Amino acid sequence: MSLATRAPFGVWICALALLTAIAPLATDMYLPALPDVAAELGTTASNVQLTLTGFLVGLAAGQLIIGPLSDAWGRRRLLLAGTLLCLVASAACVAAPTVGVLVVARFLQGFGGAAGIVLSRAMIVDRTTGNQTVRLFSLMMAINGIAPVVAPLLGSGLLGAGSWRWIFVALSALTLLMAVGAFAAVPETLPPERRVRGGLRTTARDVRSALERPRYVGFTVAFALAFATMFTYISGSPFVLQDVLGLSSGAYALAFGANAAGLIGASIANGQLAGRVDPQRVLAVATGALVLLSVALLGIVLAGPSLWPVLAVLFLALTSLGFIMGNATALASREVRDVAGTGSALLGALQFALGAVVSPLVGSSPLVMAVVMVCASLLSLGTQVVVGRLRSTPAIV
Repeated sequence: MSLATRAPFGVWICALALLTAIAPLATDMYLPALPDVAAELGTTASNVQLTLTGFLVGLAAGQLIIGPLSDAWGRRRLLLAGTLLCLVASAACVAAPTVGVLVVARFLQGFGGAAGIVLSRAMIVDRTTGNQTVRLFSLMMAINGIAPVVAPLLGSGLLGAGSWRWIFVALSALTLLMAVGAFAAVPETLPPERRVRGGLRTTARDVRSALERPRYVGFTVAFALAFATMFTYISGSPFVLQDVLGLSSGAYALAFGANAAGLIGASIANGQLAGRVDPQRVLAVATGALVLLSVALLGIVLAGPSLWPVLAVLFLALTSLGFIMGNATALASREVRDVAGTGSALLGALQFALGAVVSPLVGSSPLVMAVVMVCASLLSLGTQVVVGRLRSTPAIV
């Protein structure tokens, strides 16, 4: 029996949460440094935001490839290989001489990091059912919420002590810790008898099977659109809050951490609601609140952006997302238990593909940030209205 097989359940969950933290760590630690990166590399805000886009495209592409492969090959070895690739790419970011090289390195960082994200979701679905799945996804969100609190503070501290390159030194060290955690505490969860056979033809069949389940597609789209709302805030807030509204990098990190704390609290509360309140109802109410808050932000911007009203609305918007992400993930995953890796891959790919689309759109404009948040949240709510009228498609086992 391997060390990973003997790891307690709680240690396993914490290791999975650490592996999925690559996305918030690799974005949020980096956010306070975006203006400095643009200045040092002699480029524009939109070009620097392409380094975020490259990372997100890598996350999307990696999940599309690694998730379906894991249904055939198993989860663990792909998890270890992807995490090692992420480690090498993180080290390459440290020495990137131009913004173009940095974009490529960030793409590879995202591609490797995708393994931890897509396979952690699939592993939870492999081992849990029903309300336990909702609770664990909410717990993962809460643990992961620590990363957005700590990451910008750490990034701001590293930036103040030296260059933005030290942020990637720290990311390399954290990725090494993730690799050790994966090796020591994450066993295989998909035994050979449950794996699919047939190569690319079977993979294509599984993708088609997932996409033919309307409720899975609906919850996946709703989740991805809600994430696009959040990533609009993530990519736009460094410029809006610092360059437009005048926060220092340290004050920005504190504001960002406070918003992440709201998301953590909501995720914990959402886990407590599992089994008591229908998760689809919680999802709908929280998304409706997100729509109203996004509209309120748009009104504040049109009236002339003011720091404290903007900060208050953003805090409440991030808090509402804590009730959205875990429920939407669990509801989508429930529809594709028989092809959990493929289902997780499609969900994650759409999630980060939309994030990649909105990232370069925002620039430093508060108006664009507010408009995109309104559009994405409204579309998410509209998708849920349609899903509510659909029946589940029986899993093919």
